[in-house]
Amino acid sequence: MAAGTESLEGIVIGPSQIGMSVTDTTAWATAMNNLGIAPVGLAGQPLASDPICVPTFEHGLGIVTGMAPVNPMMTGISLLQPTGVPPGLPVMKEIIHCTSCTLFPANPNLPPPATRDRPPGCKTVFVGGLPENAAEELIREVFEQCGSIIAIRKSKKNFCHIRFAEEFMVDKAIYLSGYRMRLGSSTDKKDTGRLHVDFAQARDDFYEWECKQRMFAREERHRRMLEEEHLRPPSPAPIVHYSEHEASLMAEKLKDENKFSEAISVLLAWFERGEVTRRSANNFYSMIQSANSHSRRLMSEKAAHEQEMEDAKERFKNVLSGILTGFEQIVAVFKAASKQKAWDHFSKAQRKNIDIWRKQAEEIRNAHSEELMGIRREEEMEMSDGDYEESPIKVPRVDESALAAQAHALKEENDSLRWQLDAYRNEVELLKQEQGKFYRTDENHTKDQQLQFQQQAMQGMQQQLLALQEQHRNKELELEKMKEEKSQVQALLTVLKEKETNGFTLSVSTQGRQTNEGSPASRPLKSEKEALLVGIISTFLHVHPFGANIEYLWSYLQRLDAKISSGEIEMLLLQLPHMFKQEFTGVGATLEKRWKFCGFEGIKTVGQ
Repeated sequence: MAAGTESLEGIVIGPSQIGMSVTDTTAWATAMNNLGIAPVGLAGQPLASDPICVPTFEHGLGIVTGMAPVNPMMTGISLLQPTGVPPGLPVMKEIIHCTSCTLFPANPNLPPPATRDRPPGCKTVFVGGLPENAAEELIREVFEQCGSIIAIRKSKKNFCHIRFAEEFMVDKAIYLSGYRMRLGSSTDKKDTGRLHVDFAQARDDFYEWECKQRMFAREERHRRMLEEEHLRPPSPAPIVHYSEHEASLMAEKLKDENKFSEAISVLLAWFERGEVTRRSANNFYSMIQSANSHSRRLMSEKAAHEQEMEDAKERFKNVLSGILTGFEQIVAVFKAASKQKAWDHFSKAQRKNIDIWRKQAEEIRNAHSEELMGIRREEEMEMSDGDYEESPIKVPRVDESALAAQAHALKEENDSLRWQLDAYRNEVELLKQEQGKFYRTDENHTKDQQLQFQQQAMQGMQQQLLALQEQHRNKELELEKMKEEKSQVQALLTVLKEKETNGFTLSVSTQGRQTNEGSPASRPLKSEKEALLVGIISTFLHVHPFGANIEYLWSYLQRLDAKISSGEIEMLLLQLPHMFKQEFTGVGATLEKRWKFCGFEGIKTVGQ
């Protein structure tokens, strides 16, 4: 009891709020067992008003084992987790008494009942496991404690769908999942059942949720439109029409520096509209004079801004020279530390860091020096341009302050150049010392690596050059072969031309066959290679009775001799017209030249 009392410290109930009837001893005993909390169905004033309760309820909230149970259906109990309760302990639910039935909680050690994902805007729950004798009035009596019910759709079986007025009421109904329902005091199977409450997907809920989302979207668009309207710049004022009165006002505004831009835009609009007439020309001429008077003011403003820019440049140059002096001093410190007397006392890591810092300082110093020298060169160029532009009369009249400034700039430039020369001399001395002691720094090591990479690159380029030269030789050989083939083709063409002039004709079916008996039959073979080729070609064409084109024949002979060309084969076939003949097969685009073996027919003609 003490533990239960300590756990309910978060529930504040005044003594004036507790008021219940004590005529029923059973109800009073139950209330005493539940730490003074009146169960549902007993007469008495509620413990607290409805606004104290949280609007939404999570079924995972409850009281730990050994503590007083909490009934979420009771009006006025705030369903907040008590302070000081360790998480993870099992939750105990209490028995809920109704007028027609009693709800008994499930074993607190069992896992919570599984539920589906909550649909958007869910106000409907699925209730299964109802007793078979449960009527709609009984279901309404039990679930009206969760909130206002809009509709109950009960099936013939032991389940139904309940739609509530608000979404948070669904959470209270989900809390009842797992309870065992018993109608009255009956133990009949038809009067008992285990409730299973889960989220249900209803089209009405989804439609209302979509309507709310569209309403929120409309409100958001309206809010954004208001913000854009508020942030939008104002529209320009309309241009007034020309009149003599407006012209006099514009003439006064043109004389005012603050209203000049507005007045000049109006004047320009009048010109574009064509308001200038012979009658209003004088007014416009006076306004043009007023506008022209502002040119001197603008030039004076420009001169003032240019002077400010020159002063700013001078200040920047002075600051930059001071920064450069500081970097020169820092570099001088590194130079002094790099001398032999101090350098030997530093460790290897310290020398490496000093060397890195020295290089960084020198790079920054050189960058600032180049920037300062660039500024001075620009000034000198500007001064030289100014000298060229000035007339000979104005050249002698040079301001003494300008000469002094130029002398000071030259002196600073001379000092910076002298400092750079000293720095270069120190670097040369350090390099000489390092070479004398055969001391190699990381920079020399990187230079050697770069030299090796360059040598490797040179070797690769030489190899590529040799490969390209080899390819060039091969190309030249191929070109020579092509020239020889070309000369042979030309010779063949001349032979064919001579044959045509002597009266020989070549028919379509027997290309190259001579019909004149007085002409020689063929040219004798030059070498044994040609004789071998003739034998191989004869055998190949004899195997192919329908003939073969020159490419097919050349691809076969190339396997035997890679150097042979298709031109040589064709010339050899043309030299033996009694042995080989050429025919055309196909029509149109499929026209093809094929060579056939005709040696058995040619021997008859040669013999005659």
